[in-house]
Amino acid sequence: MGKNIIITMENEKLSALKMYTEQKGTTVEEELTKYAEQMYVKTVPQNVRDFIDMMGKQQPVGKPRKAPDSNNTET
Repeated sequence: MGKNIIITMENEKLSALKMYTEQKGTTVEEELTKYAEQMYVKTVPQNVRDFIDMMGKQQPVGKPRKAPDSNNTET
């Protein structure tokens, strides 16, 4: 899950933008997400993007389980 970005826009402009993006079968949020991704690709160096992708694909490492105590035997 990502973080949110807040931008400010005049109400009239935002209303018009919502209306016309809906007519094109999309939303303002979807379009802004596309533009943010394009800006990320354009701005962040490839090696950094590769590293971030690699880190995102790794499974989180959990705490190792304790092995049963071999000295604790019941008789």
